[in-house]
Amino acid sequence: MFVDCIHEQPLFVHLCAYCVGFEEQGIRVLGYCCQLVGGILVEQCPTRSEVGTRLLVMSTQLSHCRTILRLFDDLSMFVYTKQYGLGAQEEDAFVRWVSVLGNLADQLYYPCEHVAWAADARVLHVDSSRWWTLSTALWALSLLLGVARSLWMLLKLRQRLRSPTAPFTSPLPRGKRRAMEAQMQSEALSLLSNLADLANAVHWLPRGVLWAGRFPPWLVGLMGTISSILSMYQAAQAGGQAEATTP
Repeated sequence: MFVDCIHEQPLFVHLCAYCVGFEEQGIRVLGYCCQLVGGILVEQCPTRSEVGTRLLVMSTQLSHCRTILRLFDDLSMFVYTKQYGLGAQEEDAFVRWVSVLGNLADQLYYPCEHVAWAADARVLHVDSSRWWTLSTALWALSLLLGVARSLWMLLKLRQRLRSPTAPFTSPLPRGKRRAMEAQMQSEALSLLSNLADLANAVHWLPRGVLWAGRFPPWLVGLMGTISSILSMYQAAQAGGQAEATTP
């Protein structure tokens, strides 16, 4: 969500998201690793199924921990959404509107998840399953928009890098070319991360929607681990770049 986009943001957002979000990403990768290893042990190693079951329980508890931590993310997401606005700083109209829609989906995701959590905790007397489905659908929509954005950016950057130099014009400076190549790498990592998360998001939708409910625990853990490691790598890169540009 918010932390997944920090590589695109100004310096102060880099630093804040890097400090605040890295801990959540650590909990995320630990939870998914527990689910991956636990799922494999339960399915493939009957003699170690008890250990696998305990790891799956730990994964569930870590997931609950992240849900509670996200109770405090609404404000940071709102600040980011307000700062981005209608994306007037974006040169590409497709990127601008896809980003605006993605921000809207992210902003709506949080209160829906909060209601679902409150219903499970019996704070609110409503059907939690409907709110979990709605929050998961919003997450899937945000990821799908992120995939579309990354694919579009990769296409445009590749075209710019491979476009023949017009007569009487100088080729791209080496520094600018390297910056574009670095951006392509970042977009490729975002694409892979979003696709892995999207696979899990669809799995958690109601049965009958594509492959919903068909993933074994180890596969959910694998997709989540891949996404988490990629996100942590990008967050570390963004934090390093922010610190490097700090006077």
